[in-house]
Amino acid sequence: MKSIFKNTVLFIVIFAYGCQAQNDRLMLGIEQMEQYNPLLSEKNIGIVANASSVIANRKGIYTHLVDSLLSKGISVKAVFAPEHGFRGTAANGDIIADEFDEKSNLPIYSLHGKDFKPSSDQLKDIDIMLFDLQDVGLRFYTYISTLHYVMEACAEQGIPLIILDRPNPNGFYVDGPILDSAHQSFVGMHPVPIVYGMTIGEYAQMINGQKWLKDEITCDITVVSLKNYTHQTRYTLPLRPSPNLRTPKSINLYPSLCLFEGTDISVGRGTDQPFEIFGSPSLSKSNFGFSFTPISQQGATNPPHLGKLCFGKDLSQTADLSMIRLDWLVETYQDYKQQELPFFNNYFDKLAGNSSLRSAIERGDSVQSIYESWKEGLDQFKVIRSKYLIYD
Repeated sequence: MKSIFKNTVLFIVIFAYGCQAQNDRLMLGIEQMEQYNPLLSEKNIGIVANASSVIANRKGIYTHLVDSLLSKGISVKAVFAPEHGFRGTAANGDIIADEFDEKSNLPIYSLHGKDFKPSSDQLKDIDIMLFDLQDVGLRFYTYISTLHYVMEACAEQGIPLIILDRPNPNGFYVDGPILDSAHQSFVGMHPVPIVYGMTIGEYAQMINGQKWLKDEITCDITVVSLKNYTHQTRYTLPLRPSPNLRTPKSINLYPSLCLFEGTDISVGRGTDQPFEIFGSPSLSKSNFGFSFTPISQQGATNPPHLGKLCFGKDLSQTADLSMIRLDWLVETYQDYKQQELPFFNNYFDKLAGNSSLRSAIERGDSVQSIYESWKEGLDQFKVIRSKYLIYD
């Protein structure tokens, strides 16, 4: 059978397998086939996956989860794909249609199209669902919203869900304002901070435990947990989790820079440095000397300020962050304010999860006072979070 994963790998970082003893090596959930394959025998399987849902051998050669299961005679009936599509190349926010893969004879149902939630008809022949997506640990990164709706659909249909856990590259800290329910959306569904410091397996346990699904139902979940992992483990993703998170630096800067997407500022979509740079045509060249011009490209077909010369900053050499940096946001707002230009758009409060952050910046509150306003909510969240942690 030809590979369903053909043409889906975007880039590869070859791991140094064998440099550690096998019993010391970080092992992903997907690698522990002896734990989940027996559960799939003689069952019809649905899989939530995208281009990152792969397993590597010692030579750094990747096999997609779908191909791996099909090669072992597992009855895979359908694939469900999140934002950016199964191949991980669609731009952010793109509405993606269902498709059919002729090579594998499998339907690929979009969970970022006309619906965000698997339908009862799509699940009617499914006995067990597998979930394997590489998250990056941020409230507005929509794979946890997809997780929510998959859990809800499975709970309603009485279908067990197996989650193949993966490391969170931003799992070593917790920061940001807690979501206000008045600003709930697909880019923020739960009362958690922007950076919540949990793997997707831990997060699924929290969704169940906090009764966040509709009508407080719970999903029958099994987490195939990581081995040799703690929240302080620094993990370099082998593949892009989405088209504009291309490097470890962009993933580390993402918690700070994504808030710019609720403003007039470009975060480098349409360049070779998305989420490593920011700028706009309106920023003062005297204060922001770095420049770039966004173009249309795969994963950013119509980026902000397309074809316009933007002035801003290159953050690619910034030391790794363990907090959300607000000073860049405040600095650019002040530059716009001096020019009497509009800065925020309607999307900002959804990303922030409240209206208070925008109001604080507009009032001229200090960055430190904004951080202090988050403390009580963060302390309360950490108590809740601690109940669902699998790893130290």
